Formats: sequence, structure tokens, C-alpha cells
Amino acid sequence: MTFYLKYRPQTFEELDLTSVRESLKKIVQGNVPHAFLFSGPKGTGKTSAARILAKAINCTHRGKGVEPCNECDSCVCNKCDSCVSITKGTNVDVVEMDAASHRGIDDVRSLREAVKLAPAKLDKKVYIIDEAHMLTTEASNALLKTLEEPPDHVVFILATTNSEKLISTIRSRVTIINFAKASKEESLRSLKRVANGEKIKIDDETLSVIYKHADGAFRDAVKIFEQLVSEKVELNKSGVASFLEKSSAFNIEDFLEFLSKKDAAKLLLLLNEAIKKGASAKNLTQNLIGNLRTELINRVSKNEGKFSLENSEIIELIQILTSSIHDISVSTLEQIPLELVIIDWCEKGGNERENEKEYENEDEKLAKEKKLNEVRSEKLEVRSKNRGNEIVVEVTDESKEENILKQTEISDEVWSKILFMIRTKNASTEALLRAARPVSFDGKIVTLAVYYSFHKEKLESSPHRNLLEDALSEILGTSARIFCKLAEPPIKNVVAKSESGPVNTVNEKIGVTDVVLTEEKDDEVIRIAKEIFSN
Repeated sequence: MTFYLKYRPQTFEELDLTSVRESLKKIVQGNVPHAFLFSGPKGTGKTSAARILAKAINCTHRGKGVEPCNECDSCVCNKCDSCVSITKGTNVDVVEMDAASHRGIDDVRSLREAVKLAPAKLDKKVYIIDEAHMLTTEASNALLKTLEEPPDHVVFILATTNSEKLISTIRSRVTIINFAKASKEESLRSLKRVANGEKIKIDDETLSVIYKHADGAFRDAVKIFEQLVSEKVELNKSGVASFLEKSSAFNIEDFLEFLSKKDAAKLLLLLNEAIKKGASAKNLTQNLIGNLRTELINRVSKNEGKFSLENSEIIELIQILTSSIHDISVSTLEQIPLELVIIDWCEKGGNERENEKEYENEDEKLAKEKKLNEVRSEKLEVRSKNRGNEIVVEVTDESKEENILKQTEISDEVWSKILFMIRTKNASTEALLRAARPVSFDGKIVTLAVYYSFHKEKLESSPHRNLLEDALSEILGTSARIFCKLAEPPIKNVVAKSESGPVNTVNEKIGVTDVVLTEEKDDEVIRIAKEIFSN
């Protein structure tokens, strides 16, 4: 018998999750609810806890305590065999149902008919529905009435790894017990029970290595321990760590470290080695997303992190990896979408660093901005013309920001062609681009100065980014990508009205309420802007 089955918890005290153990003990001492929801990750003991609860509810020898006796199978009355028969899985009054394979409305209808029948031997019939989130919506709705008002002789225990997928009306009708991932202390407690039972000597440091690789799952930790014993691995920290590293298909921390360094060669090597060892590209992508999410949450909540990625980079990686999961299922080779994400991310990172190398720290960035503002102030040209009672003041910005940034290679004529092409495909994208202008093109990356954060966010997301990059590639005749950065909007032409004659200086005479834009109203732009913001 495998270690996990041999040392499966049989009493509340053997449950290794402290919070679950204490909650169930208190519940058994009072009025037991008619329906439970055990929710938590795989391998945390949900089914084991459900069986222990079923035994405790029906154990006739339990008395005033909370623990099932695990021995009541030899009583002459033939009604006290609950503990052993439940442990063996042979008791007809404790029904375990896999919702993954019995998820339809017909299965639930059969269940509703069966619960009306009295128990054959026990005081309570217990229905353990595993992976309850797999029930169809119709089946879940059919189960509602029974969960809300079941017969007195029935107790339901729903177990799930994804409670969010259960309809809210079911969650509102059950007592929820949350099963979290095992802490280090809880995992070591479980492993020591196995080691003591097998009379194996192993220290806490070595057990900690197993815990780390099991990712908080008791079952996985025990399985790893069993493999180490069966393969006669030296049970010390270095021996176990070396074995697990070699047998692991994928080192997630190494992969994330190379992502932060944007080392495409190392990333592709790690990915292909993992695929050769039988790893699933979809599972790898999901693990990456999960670890990036954990990293981001730790930074926000605990102000700590493992990798050198910026928060904005983590968010972008989560978004592009999430988008690639759908492509994996339809790809000829499942690893291709992930490989493309890696190459795209690393190439983009290198070009962005070239564009941003003059801003290596915040002080340098502020100095550049200050210099830019000084040049703008020196270059302002004000021309005043008398037109009766109206003075037209034309303010032109000749600072040429592109010279400060050492760029621009895209002419106004080419940019107009790009805008026209995009307008025929998506007017909303073209409207967004009216609040932006190209300031550089290095042969691969077009850097856009965008005047407002909303427009920048929209242009960096689908479908606007894809449309723009496709148009750029077609017009420029080469594969091109965009990099957006916020910039100050250009100073517009203004009209200043005065009743007192000529104005000598703008600063002295032009007030805020006197300024009127000379640009004509563009109803189409207003319409498109409304469309963008409404989305």
C-alpha cells in the first residue's frame, strides 16, 4: 500500500490543517449542519476530512467525545459497523460521487430520489460530492432545493478545488470549511507521521526541501517522500535537493529569473528541456501565471519580492501569458505560443532599454525633463496681429522634442497614410492616435509620444496595438512594433479677444477666460471619443 493511503488521516487529530481540525471538532460537538462545502487546493485533505466527519456523525461508540472510534464493526446489533466500513469504502449509507463524471441533471435527479430513502444501517446518510464545481448549471439548480431542505437523515459534503465556479445560491446554503495550502509546520507534521510509521530517520531540513517541492499539498509531499525512499536516495538536504532538481521537469524560479533578465536563449532551452521530459506547455504557462501573481501580491501586500521585474512588467507578463493559453490548445505544437511570448518579450525588452537608456535613474530623468522645458520656453514665438477688436495670438512650439530625444524618422506624410489606413479598419484606434505622435523609429520600434494616460493604456492593449503595428509594418515595409511613452501635449493656437487695443505681452493681458481655441469642432472625433470611453 502506498504511503499516502497507508497513513491517510483517520481521526480529526490526524488532520494536519490546524484550522480545519479545530473547526470540525467544534461542529461535531454541537448541532451538525445538513450541508458542507470543503473548498481548497488539491491534496489538502478534503476527502479524508469528509470521511472522518461521516464516521464521527454515525459512530455509536463516540459518546460525548468528538473522535470516531474506528473500531465499531463487531457489535452483535449489526448497526455499529460504521467506522470500519466507511474507512474501507463499503458502507452503503456513505455515498461518494464524482461530479466530474456525474455532472448532468439526470445524475442529480437520481440523487434527489435516493436521498428520500432512509439509511440502511446508519443514523445519517452522507453524500460526498467531489469536484462539485464540475456540475452543470442545470444540475446545480436541480440540487438547490435538496440542499436547502434535505431530509433529516441526510448530510451533504461538497468538495471542490474551485468554489468560485459554484453558483452563489449553492454557496449560500452550505457551511463552508476552507482548506488552505499546508504551511511548513503542517507539512512537516504530516511527513513525520509517515517517517515514524516507517521507522525512517530524516531531519527537518530535509523534510523542508520536500515541502518546498510539494507546493503546500500533503498528498504530493508524501508521494515525493515515498519516491525518495523507494529509489534509495540519501535522505539528507543535499541528496534530496539534487534528486528533486534532476527529476523536476521545470524550475519555475530559474525561468522567472531569466525572464527578468530577458535571456531568450536560456528561456527557450529550459522550456524545450521541460517539454522533452513530458511537461505540458499549458501547465507550465499556468504555473508561470500563478507564480507571477504571487510575486505581485507579495510586493503589494508585504513589500517584498524575489525577482528584478518591475510591477508593470509582471502585470504585462500575466496578461500576455493569459492570452497565450487559448492559442496553446489550437497550436500545431503546443509550446509554440509560449516560445513566441518569450521571444517577443525579450526582444521588446532589449529595444525598450535602448530607448530608455538615457533615463537610468530618476535624477537623470528629472534633469532631462527640466532641460526640455527650458528649451521650450526659449523657443516660444508669439506673433500678434490687430484685427479690429480682435487680436490673434499664434503660439508655435519650435522646440522640436524629437531633437532632444535624438529622433524622428517618420514624416508627417507617412504618418497621415498610417492614420488613413487605420481609420478604414477601426475609427476608434485612429481617434486615439490623434492624441499621439511618432518621435522615433530605429528600424524595429516606433516610439510614440502619447499625451494622456488613458490613450496610452488603450493603445498598448488589443485590438488597437495589433491594428497599429500591422499598419506600421505595411506602410514602412518592415516588421515594426510600438513603444508608448507619456509626453506633454503640444501648445495649440489660441485667440485672445480684447476691447482695449493692442496687447504688448501675452502674460500681462491674456486671461484664462479670454482664451478660445481656433481649432474647428470635429463632431466625428467627439463621437469616436464617446465610443471609446463608453467601452
